Amino acid sequence: MYKKFFSIFSLIIAILLPMVLTSCKKEFVMARASGRPYEVMVVMSDKDWQSTQGRALYKVLDVDVPGLPQSEPSFKISQVDPKRFDQILNIFRNIILVDINKQIYSKTSMKFTRDKYAFDQIVLTIQSPSPENFADFCFEHGQDIVDFLTKMEMNRLVKELKDKHSKKVAELAKELFDCELYAPDEIKSYKKGDHFFWTSSNGASALVNICMYSYPYEGPSTFNKQYVLAKRDSVMAANIPGTLPSMHMATDTLCTFVKPIVVHNQYALEARGLWYMENDGMGGPFVSHSRVDTTRNIVIVVEGFVFAPEKMKRGLIRRLEGSLYTLNLPDEKTSSIVTTLEEVAVTAEDRRALREGKQK
Repeated sequence: MYKKFFSIFSLIIAILLPMVLTSCKKEFVMARASGRPYEVMVVMSDKDWQSTQGRALYKVLDVDVPGLPQSEPSFKISQVDPKRFDQILNIFRNIILVDINKQIYSKTSMKFTRDKYAFDQIVLTIQSPSPENFADFCFEHGQDIVDFLTKMEMNRLVKELKDKHSKKVAELAKELFDCELYAPDEIKSYKKGDHFFWTSSNGASALVNICMYSYPYEGPSTFNKQYVLAKRDSVMAANIPGTLPSMHMATDTLCTFVKPIVVHNQYALEARGLWYMENDGMGGPFVSHSRVDTTRNIVIVVEGFVFAPEKMKRGLIRRLEGSLYTLNLPDEKTSSIVTTLEEVAVTAEDRRALREGKQK
């Protein structure tokens, strides 16, 4: 009887032990990445960091965020020597590993790995044969590095918004445009208009806002700076007035830039710049995506804009920009919200297509 019981007990242990160990490995061994959004840790020798090659990388990461009323760097940068890069530091959310070694590498290359040391982590590795080649690579591909890290942060935000978002914004997007849209959950106040809605956080010190509107698609000429910004001004003037009849929202066209992008494998137009209130002192940054709903032959525009005087605005506008990528037109699948952003935004083919202005 004892032997039979012992055999059964041994069998149960043999079955359960691997399951327990696997569970423990997933739960305890892989820590969640630390750090705040848009923080980057560079793993590079102290000597290299203070030399031309290190200054080249620093200059890339320290570039200003476009479309803001004041200078704000794209990332908060920290650096650590490989000798001090231990199990405490290696769980940082965004890591750039620099390896310069002429004995191993014949040319400079860049690759990335997800979840190398921690869950929800991106590790970008740049390998180069010499300091000179590394500095040249940073000069030639600096924007690719910035775009990649920014898209990875956007992708994290998109995933977060899918789980926690403003119900009111989602309801309005569905009701008025039959679309899916996720925005930060603090956005609750709203105003509806003709093919238009405006939602706001109504914060005491910083206002974050999401607008959505549509108009007929009239062919490729619909997608140029003059047309898009003229439409924006007419829609905002009609729907976002000031306290007096002479006041309304307008676009600072000299400080606003338009470029084609890829969203969910489809052509879109991004506008990024500054807005202001005509005959008033209000203003701030905005970013918008214009996309074509081919089924209904209309252009759908979703925009985020910020009013936060005397505050840094990088984090605020980038949170809203992440919301724009969650827009799903009626014929698009919800699953594309998370997966498409990181896949299409960093390939050489897409960058080439965008530079040439091709619609995908």
